[in-house]
Amino acid sequence: MNNGYLEKLSQVELARCVIDVLRRTILHYGIWFSEVSHQLGLEEAIRLEKEAFDWFFPIAVNRLSRTLGFETADDLPLWLTNMEKEKLISLIKTFSFTWLTCDGVWFRTVEDNYDMYTSKRCNDTSWVKYSPVEACIIKSSLQLPEQSGLDGLEQALKFRLFAHINEQTIERTSDELVLRMVRCLVQETRKLNRLPDYPCKSAGLVEFPAFAKAIDPRIRVECISCPPDEHPEGWFCAWRFYITE
Repeated sequence: MNNGYLEKLSQVELARCVIDVLRRTILHYGIWFSEVSHQLGLEEAIRLEKEAFDWFFPIAVNRLSRTLGFETADDLPLWLTNMEKEKLISLIKTFSFTWLTCDGVWFRTVEDNYDMYTSKRCNDTSWVKYSPVEACIIKSSLQLPEQSGLDGLEQALKFRLFAHINEQTIERTSDELVLRMVRCLVQETRKLNRLPDYPCKSAGLVEFPAFAKAIDPRIRVECISCPPDEHPEGWFCAWRFYITE
């Protein structure tokens, strides 16, 4: 099938080839999502991605199980479902930190090759697209109803990838929810390096409304404070969520 080219590679070269194939698969999946979003709109792309993923994932897992020799149940590897609970939680946090590293590396790569303005422009636009995707995945996982209100939003905010990395607090009243980022890895790292706060308000102004709208279109968002705004020592940014009928 490959005319013997793979057999001529060394063990290390083959291992790198495995990673390269995985990389191309991830990129192709993302490009499909991007193009469907461009052609049919983001909301429809999110709906179709779930359908495509639910179809693709069992095929991929079963194919890998035959190649690598592991057993599965309910389309999940048994080595994963049998893992200790503490290890699974640690794995979720590790993947979350890796996700944030990926985000940061992309930001720095664009900034180093162009400038901060260009990188922030790409960053903010990416959050417009990513936030509703993350919200819809969480919404489906938690089986939240279409209009779950602030109760649904409160649950969903606890399952964002950022919630596994940063320390946040949520304050509730009957008609509003206030989210405060008490500890922020990005800002604390900059503080250790004696750098000013990263001005992330522009991203938050698109990220949080997009996330909230995907949970419940009635939810509105107001920024209480976010860098470059001044903020107290106890938190880095704060956001108010409320419902308009």
